[in-house]
Amino acid sequence: MTITEERTTPPADGHGFTIQKKKKWPWVAGGLVAVVAIAAAVGINANAGTKSPNEIAGATLTVVTAEGNQAEQALVNFVAEEVAPKYGIKVAFKGLADSTTLNRAVSTGEVAATVYQHKLWLSQVLEANPDFKEEAATPVFRWGFGIWSDKYKSVEEIPDGATISLYSDPANEAQGLWLLERAGLITLKDGVNKWQATQKDIATNPKNIKFKLLDFAAQSRSLPDLDAAVGYTEYYVAAKIDISKQIYAPPAPDEFAGQLTIGSKYKDTENIKNLVKAFQDPAVQEFLRTDPSVKDLLLPVDN
Repeated sequence: MTITEERTTPPADGHGFTIQKKKKWPWVAGGLVAVVAIAAAVGINANAGTKSPNEIAGATLTVVTAEGNQAEQALVNFVAEEVAPKYGIKVAFKGLADSTTLNRAVSTGEVAATVYQHKLWLSQVLEANPDFKEEAATPVFRWGFGIWSDKYKSVEEIPDGATISLYSDPANEAQGLWLLERAGLITLKDGVNKWQATQKDIATNPKNIKFKLLDFAAQSRSLPDLDAAVGYTEYYVAAKIDISKQIYAPPAPDEFAGQLTIGSKYKDTENIKNLVKAFQDPAVQEFLRTDPSVKDLLLPVDN
C-alpha cells in the first residue's frame, strides 16, 4: 500500500470547517491589535447582561451559516417565509465569517442556531472550544457529496496510481475516506470509527491511490489537474462545473446530516422549541426535494 499526501491550510469560510482555538493577542506598536480585539469582543457579546432574543416573545430568531452558502440561505429563507409563522415565531438568515464566530454567537444566545454542521464537525468545534455550550437539535438535510472527475466517467475507470483529492479538515477527510471505501477504491481497518478515520486507518489501497488534501474552493478549481476529487456538490456547482462530472454520489449517512444546532442554555425556551418544530415540519423536506434553488446541493433526510 502506498499513501502520499499534500496538505494545504484549511479555509475560514465555506462550510466553516476550520477549527480555531483561542489565541493571545500579540503586542503591537500603538495597541492597534488590542483595540481591534476589544471592538470584536463588544460586537460578539452585544447581548451580555441582557436577555437573548431566544428568551423574548416576538423577537426575531437569527439562523446563521458561513457567508456565501446560498443553498443554506435559501433553506432558512423558506422556513422564515413559509413555515415559521405556523409556529408563531419570526426567523431571519445571517451569514457570518467563520465557524468559531458563528458557534460562539449561538452559544451566547446572540443568534438562535446554525443549520449546516454535522455531528462530527460540531464535536470537533466543542473540543476545540470547551466554553461553547451547544447541541444538535434535529437533522435537517444531507449534503450533496460525491466523487468528481474531469477525466473519467466512472469509478472503475480511475487508474492505478491516481491522485485523488480529499478535503483538508479532519471531519471531511473522514467523510471522503468513507465514500472511497463505499466506492470500492480502498478499505478501512476493522473496528475503526469511520466517522473519525484518517489515512492511517486505511487497510488496503489496491490502486495505490495518492491523496492530495485541499480546501473547498481550491479543490473544485484543481479538478482538471486531478484524477478525481471527493467533495461537496455545492462548491462544484458554484465553480460552474457540470453535475455530470460527479461520477459517484450515494446518499450520505446520518452521521453527516446537517443539523440545526442550538445553544444548550436556550433549548427549553418557547422560541427555540418552536424553532426546532419549524425545521422538523414536513414542508422543509418537501422543499428540499423539489425546489430548484437547493437541487442536488441539499438533500432531504427522510428519503
